[in-house]
Amino acid sequence: MKINKNKTVLSKSIEDVEWYIFDAAEYRLGRLTSKISYILKNKHKSTYLPYASGKSQVIIINSKKVQITGKKSEQKIYRKHSGRPGSMKLETLEKLQERIPNRIIENALRGMLPKNSLGRQLFKKVKIYPDDQHPHKSQNPVQININ
Repeated sequence: MKINKNKTVLSKSIEDVEWYIFDAAEYRLGRLTSKISYILKNKHKSTYLPYASGKSQVIIINSKKVQITGKKSEQKIYRKHSGRPGSMKLETLEKLQERIPNRIIENALRGMLPKNSLGRQLFKKVKIYPDDQHPHKSQNPVQININ
């Protein structure tokens, strides 16, 4: 019997859901979100498949204390548009961080995930909290250090 070496063999091992926790106060926005997208896509495991969703869940705490470099707090603009003529709303990063601090990390993370159904599925595995309190202590999340 000849074995075809060109086929990818998928192991159907049952993996437990792994929970990771990031403290946004310790990191800059870009480095934080790129590491989170890396973990969500399961690239840190040997069982990585570009079309498959991993079983990693991510908790982000202290989103209102995320670090921004340079003059981005005054210059970066977030836009939203309802689709009606003349309805574009503009808001700086500084004002958005006061109003809805989670939205900054959400927008940055959405831009780093795939733009398809897999990206939407992965985004649901992220929980973002503005303070250091979160209701996921029973999952025993692993603290991640990016540096």
